[in-house]
Amino acid sequence: MAVYTDITDAELSAFLADFDLGRLRACKGIAEGVENSNFLVDTDRGRYILTIYERRVNAQELPFFIELMRHLAANGFPCPIPQADRSGATLKAIRGKPAALVSFLPGFSVRQPTVAHCREAGAGLAQLHIAASGFSMTRPNSLGQASWSALYALHAAEAEALEPGLAALIQSDLAAINAGWPQGLPQGVIHADLFPDNVFFIEHAFVAAIDFYFACNDAFAYDLAICLNAWCHGQDGVLDLQRASAMVEGYQSRRALSPAERNAVPLLARGAAMRFFLTRLIDWGSTPEGALVKPHDPREYVRKLAFHRTAAGDPGAYGLDANGVDA
Repeated sequence: MAVYTDITDAELSAFLADFDLGRLRACKGIAEGVENSNFLVDTDRGRYILTIYERRVNAQELPFFIELMRHLAANGFPCPIPQADRSGATLKAIRGKPAALVSFLPGFSVRQPTVAHCREAGAGLAQLHIAASGFSMTRPNSLGQASWSALYALHAAEAEALEPGLAALIQSDLAAINAGWPQGLPQGVIHADLFPDNVFFIEHAFVAAIDFYFACNDAFAYDLAICLNAWCHGQDGVLDLQRASAMVEGYQSRRALSPAERNAVPLLARGAAMRFFLTRLIDWGSTPEGALVKPHDPREYVRKLAFHRTAAGDPGAYGLDANGVDA
């Protein structure tokens, strides 16, 4: 979340006039994240989150995200519920940009996940995968493995400017990832961005997931690999085996991984690190001046890629055993 497009109270009041949600009491921008403009909106009837869609979001894909949240909520998964105006519309416009209002969810995100948080997040991820089954709409992963080489070709010079010698290392990583990328793994709708700031807890219990605007159809184990990267590494880039094992354990408490998925996790994790390195590299030099947002440092994922090189092919390094006995 972030703020690129600011709005006035008058604009927001006019927007809310189409809804039966009460009168505006207060509104403030939310600074976290890097993709869209987000606001916490209080009315005399409740609290909501307003999102104005920017940057990578394709307006034609917004119905997928909105309907996915409605489907998940209807199937018992705790996530924001899109609010419809009096005509039934959930997608609106502010300053010519697409916008939507969703329910506010209580809870808090964690900056330093514990083993308990990782176990709960893993279980929540599996619950999401199960709840999404039967969703009729599909969306290809526009930032999936097939896109990485072409994306990197446009930004290799920026990688070299970030750290001398990095461009060649990334090119080598891409070659290894592309050569071994697994096919035929179980697939469905995945979140694809379930970082700690997109999960809410009350005490240590998982209570909600938010920010579904990278959701797509891809391998379930790839989604788990994204979470291992996001939740389980130390500042030095090394994976914390205790946290990783807890996340895998939590995931498998609701959905068992197949042997093929277990064997694929090391390369999937390397690929997930590549995906977030590339988008952070692009954001590092392109965030609009004056935006209420701080781009994430891509060097965090440089360190994670270094770990994945050393752990290549070893499921045990990720809290897994290829034969089905967790580390």
